[in-house]
Amino acid sequence: MNTDDETGQRPAPPPDWARTAASQSGEPVPGVWVLLSYRIPREPSTPRIAVWRKLKRLGVAQLGDGLVALPADARTREQVDWIAEEITEAGGTAGVWLARPATVRQERQLATELTAARTAEYTAVLAEAASALALRGAARAAVVRKLRAQLLRLRRRDYFPPPERDTASAAVADLAADEHPTTDQELA
Repeated sequence: MNTDDETGQRPAPPPDWARTAASQSGEPVPGVWVLLSYRIPREPSTPRIAVWRKLKRLGVAQLGDGLVALPADARTREQVDWIAEEITEAGGTAGVWLARPATVRQERQLATELTAARTAEYTAVLAEAASALALRGAARAAVVRKLRAQLLRLRRRDYFPPPERDTASAAVADLAADEHPTTDQELA
């Protein structure tokens, strides 16, 4: 675990005076994000690729070369801490930061970037569910299992759910429900 003080404990989050002051003025305030700043050696490439895959699986926003961000919560903070530790063990350097975008507009831009990435993934699930409608039996059941697992992984990195999330879930549910047609449907 990535720790910053001599006791080995995670430091307390920064005081929330900025949010309190801004909320008293009536202006919206950006939320806290967890940032990972890192450098990892090019060789051997295996640790670098493993880190990249883990960051992709988390659904990070790429802010720059070696700088990624996620909305801060206990889960994302822990995941980023573990990745930072992995980077350090691979001979790289990593720092975990808690920060707020300077403006709500910047935060919306980050959220839009993350939402667009998830929208594309949900759209791919929709397309695969539509193409599987012609399948029957074991082939269809295999596609349903695969799409359900894919939706579960997507939801874990979906911090700002787009409408396509519900549409894709419904398409997979419909595909599964239609997997076992009634006797009348089989006769038709």
